[in-house]
Amino acid sequence: MYEFKRFYIDGAWVTPPGRRELAVINPATEQEVGKIMLGTAEDVDVAVKAARAAFETYSQTSREERVALLERIIKVYQSRMKDIAVAISDEMGAPMKFALHAQAGSGLGHFMSTLAALKEFEFEETLGTTLIRREPVGVCGLITPWNWPLNQIGCKVAPALAAGCTMILKPSEVAPLSAHIFAEIMHEAGVPKGVFNMIDGDGPTVGEALSRHPDIDMMSFTGSTRAGVQVAKAAADTVKRVSQELGGKSANIILDDADLNAAVKNGVLSMMSNTGQSCNAPSRMLVPKKLYEEAVNIAKTVAAKPVVGDPKKDGVTMGPVANKTQFEKIQRLLQTGIDEGATAVVGGPGRPDGIDKGYFIKPTVFANVNNSMTIAREEIFGPVLVMIPYESEEEAVRIANDTVYGLSGYVYSGNIEHARKIARQLRTGMVHLNGASGDMNAPFGGYKQSGNGREWGKEGLKEFLEVKAMMGYSAA
Repeated sequence: MYEFKRFYIDGAWVTPPGRRELAVINPATEQEVGKIMLGTAEDVDVAVKAARAAFETYSQTSREERVALLERIIKVYQSRMKDIAVAISDEMGAPMKFALHAQAGSGLGHFMSTLAALKEFEFEETLGTTLIRREPVGVCGLITPWNWPLNQIGCKVAPALAAGCTMILKPSEVAPLSAHIFAEIMHEAGVPKGVFNMIDGDGPTVGEALSRHPDIDMMSFTGSTRAGVQVAKAAADTVKRVSQELGGKSANIILDDADLNAAVKNGVLSMMSNTGQSCNAPSRMLVPKKLYEEAVNIAKTVAAKPVVGDPKKDGVTMGPVANKTQFEKIQRLLQTGIDEGATAVVGGPGRPDGIDKGYFIKPTVFANVNNSMTIAREEIFGPVLVMIPYESEEEAVRIANDTVYGLSGYVYSGNIEHARKIARQLRTGMVHLNGASGDMNAPFGGYKQSGNGREWGKEGLKEFLEVKAMMGYSAA
C-alpha cells in the first residue's frame, strides 16, 4: 500500500492543510493500492509563490548549470527505474516488461533527448543589428495524464528545466504514484528549492486554479480535448501561453503496393500497445476495397494473439484499461459500434473469457465500418481497431482527414516515395512511414483539435522559451 499524503513544495515534503483523501485503485484488481491527498487552490497559491521566488535565480543559471542538473536527474532516475515501473503497473495496469522498458523508459528518454538538445541549442542569434534572444517563459503549470504517466512528466519537466523555468506539476489523480517517486528523484538530484513543485488534485480544483492563476505564465496540458478546452478558457483571462497535446483518431492508410500481411500486423499490434491508451494510436485502418476481406482476416488472427491478464504475470502482454470510467465508456462504444452496423470480427463487449474482475477489455477489430460511424469518429482509447475500405487514394486521404483531430497518421507502401506522397497530404502533426517508430528528437503534437504547440527534443525546448528582440544591439 502506497501512502503519498504530502505534496512537494519549495524543496520539501509538506502536509497539506486540507483533508480530502483519495484512494488509488489498481485497475487489474479493482482494489485500493494507495492513498493521496487532494489539493486546493490555497495549495496552488503556496506552490506558485515558491516557484515565482525560485524563478528569479533559476532563470539566470547558465547552460552548463542546467546541463549538470539534467545529468544528475538522469543518474538518479536510472537507479529508480524498477520502482517507477512497479508503481506504473500498480496504478494504471501496464504489464511489467512494458512498464519498465516503455513506460519508465520513455520518461528517461525525454531527459536524455532534452539534455542533447540543450547542449546544442542556440539561445541567441544576430539578425542584422538586432539580437534575437530566447529566454525562459516563467512559472509553468504542468498537467499530465494517466495513460503514459512518466512519459508525459518527462517531456514537460525536462524542457522546462532546460529552458530555465520553474514549475508546478499536477499529475493525474488516477495514476499519481509514479509521480511521487519522480518527485523523490528530483529531490535526490538536488533540484534547487522552488524550481520543481508537485501537488495532487483533480482537474476542476487544482487544474482550474493553476490555469487561472495570475502568477503562472504558461500552462502545458496533456489530456482529452474536452479538458484541454477548459484549461484554455481558464487561462484566457490572464493571456498566458497554453500548450496542449490532446486527442486523436489517427488513420493508418495501407496502400495497394504494401506488403499487406506486414502492414496489417504492424497496424493491429501498434493499436493494441498500451491497451490502446495512446492518443496517437492508429485506430482507423484504411485498406483498398479489393484487399479488404483479406486484410480483415489477417487482423482477426493478429488481434487474437495478445495475452490479456494480470500485468504482474510473466507472458502477459496486455493489461486492463486504467480506470472504471474508461472501462464503462469503452463498453458503451463497443455496443454502439454493433448497434450502428459494424461487425466485431474479434472481441466486442464484455471482459475477456476467464476474467471476472478488473477493467479488462477484449482486443477488438471492427469490420464493415464507414467513417460516419461513432466508433470511427470518437476517440475510444482502448484496444479497438476499426477497418474502413476505400476505392481510391484520393478517397483514402479524404477519409483520413475527415476528423476533428489531427495528431498522427500512418502510411504503409512498398515504395517509400509513394508513402511520402500520401504523407504530405495528411493534415496531421506527425506521420509514420512503413511502421517507423516515434523519434524523441522530433516534434510531437497535432493539428486541429489535437492541440497546439509541440513537445519532445528541440521543438519541445522552444515551447518553454520567450523570444526577445534587442534592436541596435550591434553596430550597423
